[in-house]
Amino acid sequence: MGLVQGPAELLPISSSAHLAMLPRLLNWDWEELDPELRKSFEVALHGGAALALLITRRDEIRSELTGFDLRRAGVLALSFLPAAAFGYGFERVIESKFGGPRGTAAGLILGGIAMALADRRPQGRGKGDAGWKDGLALGIAQAAALIPGVSRNGATLTAARLRGFSRDQANLLSRTVALPVILGAVGLKGARLARRGISRRQAKWLAIGTATSFASTMAATDLIRMVERDRALAPYSAYRVAFALLILLNRER
Repeated sequence: MGLVQGPAELLPISSSAHLAMLPRLLNWDWEELDPELRKSFEVALHGGAALALLITRRDEIRSELTGFDLRRAGVLALSFLPAAAFGYGFERVIESKFGGPRGTAAGLILGGIAMALADRRPQGRGKGDAGWKDGLALGIAQAAALIPGVSRNGATLTAARLRGFSRDQANLLSRTVALPVILGAVGLKGARLARRGISRRQAKWLAIGTATSFASTMAATDLIRMVERDRALAPYSAYRVAFALLILLNRER
């Protein structure tokens, strides 16, 4: 799962859908595990990917911090708060209502359609053009991405392109607003695990998953350049639909 997390996190194909469906497709006894522990493991994988992005994109992050001002602070805050509030308040409801194969497949398909439509919008806005309305749109997109299959990367790219940002700037905004949300989720799950306690065996597998996710993200970091170079989101939309159909067919067997 750690090996899958890196590439799936860097592409707009929903890493959460891949993590949720991989055990089903491989007939693992994943559902027998404690739900809170399963979710904590998935968040740990995201944490490993986030740490790799902090390292591989450090020059980009440093450049953004150099010009950090009140406007950028507002964009970042508004891109974070909806997802944080929605996730904290409705996380368990979302998992129970939308976490199954049909819900995940629907998220993949609907998210893919939204990406394809956003790709057709005029995109002339560039660096330094983001304002509070854009931050809010990105925040709502990240909140929607809590639904399995929607994809945080895909949702924020869609929101940025619908707001008229150029494709390279949409990719930059997507990466910039992702890290606070991912790190916040890791901190929340880490605090919950610390309160309830986990066994040494469970801690070992969390560490292995995090380390493997970190390594796979580091190894796959050039995929970011591929998304920026190829620009069009249609291939990823097509992949999402194909993956959704695979999930549904597997469910029927």
